[in-house]
Amino acid sequence: QVQLVESGGGSVQAGGSLRLSCAGYGYTYIINCMGWFRQAPGKEREGVATIPTGGGSPLYADSVKGRFTISQDNAKNTVYLQMNNLKPEDTAMYYCAAGTLLYGGRCQREEGDFAYWGQGNQVTVSS
Repeated sequence: QVQLVESGGGSVQAGGSLRLSCAGYGYTYIINCMGWFRQAPGKEREGVATIPTGGGSPLYADSVKGRFTISQDNAKNTVYLQMNNLKPEDTAMYYCAAGTLLYGGRCQREEGDFAYWGQGNQVTVSS
């Protein structure tokens, strides 16, 4: 099994920055993709960013391109989401996720591709 423990998040004013961290424990060697998803009240869960653990290009939602950056430290089994120029519409519960499925060496942003999930961290952006 794989366990994911998230940290970071919180409240910030529009234009501010936050960083989320997600540490993996257990059988992390089986994981090929890491990702961040978010869910706002009354909305479906959205894939924000994903990245192959073995190296390769990340994939971002159009709504966060140029503002969010996903990165990883494989030595620490940790993935990060740096969020800059935050907007009120970024307010959501953010979840770290891990999966084994690769498509031509890339990860998709499909919720069903990820079998392991963190506990979620709230991010609130005020105007």
